Amino acid sequence: MSVLDFTLPAALEAHEPPEARGRARDGVRLLVGRRSTGEIGHHRFRELPGLLGPGDLLVVNTSATLPAAVRLDKLAVHFSTPLPGDDHLWLVELRRRSGKASVPYGGGGPGEWIPMPGGATLTLVRRHTGRLWAARLSTDVVPYLRRQGMPIRYGYVRRDWPTAAYQTVFAHDRDDGGAEMPSAARPFTAELVTALVSRGVLLAPLTLHTGVASPEAHEPPYAERYEVPEATAALVEHVRARGGRVIAVGTTVVRALETAVDAHGRVRPSRGWTEHVVTPEGGVRAVDGLLTGLHEPRSSHLMMLTAIAGPGLLAAAYRAALDNGYLWHEFGDVHLILP
Repeated sequence: MSVLDFTLPAALEAHEPPEARGRARDGVRLLVGRRSTGEIGHHRFRELPGLLGPGDLLVVNTSATLPAAVRLDKLAVHFSTPLPGDDHLWLVELRRRSGKASVPYGGGGPGEWIPMPGGATLTLVRRHTGRLWAARLSTDVVPYLRRQGMPIRYGYVRRDWPTAAYQTVFAHDRDDGGAEMPSAARPFTAELVTALVSRGVLLAPLTLHTGVASPEAHEPPYAERYEVPEATAALVEHVRARGGRVIAVGTTVVRALETAVDAHGRVRPSRGWTEHVVTPEGGVRAVDGLLTGLHEPRSSHLMMLTAIAGPGLLAAAYRAALDNGYLWHEFGDVHLILP
């Protein structure tokens, strides 16, 4: 099996939150791969404290999830991120509504305006990529989304779920939030966090607000807003100096930490916009392991996973996930890569 190119059966797509399947958030399955031995293990997520040790550090993303989709009669508009330097000019994806789902819409032209619910108007300014427009809304975007929007939902999720279903226990709504959930952290509960802390596992926050990740595109990520606080950078360096393991909770955390690494390999406080893409050739310098979901074939995330796990372990893990019926996507099961 090619790590980057495999067939994902529809039966292995998570169609709803685990709570709707009769499981708690922390009851999803946890696939564990260990680089040192090549061993693959099968667990429940609530067993995570027993897989980590005192002094290990989990770095988590505190970004909240915006209700970033606005539906019109025939179209849906997915709001992604503001453009660097202009908070009023946002990247948006236009999608054509098709039954209960939506598909990319290739229409539109510069200067075209789209009437939006609630009396607002969206003006298309210019194409940013093949599927994304730079566009201007006639009112402030985030308050508008909180009034008129709903969480982004793709075709494999069969019905709408409230925004609360797309928030993690670490989400902080002090600022704008991201277009999509940092889903690797979804299985954490307050009780599980308590169990981790009681075991001596450390936790540190950072923020990266995700943009839209259309499942049809398989594009590398574009510029996203992030912040690595001073205390988090210092704790990462402290743990590394003492021989502990730094485990990123999600690919967004890896991207932010690797952006914050200086020329000497040290993590420094940092904020702004990152276009950093982790590849096997470039490797990683700030993290030792990763807790993440299961990613689609040919997605750019698999390049990052290859950089952390190595191609052999990653191929074995995905083969095991397919053979053992693990579930993909934001409401699915989770994969832990350990040194």
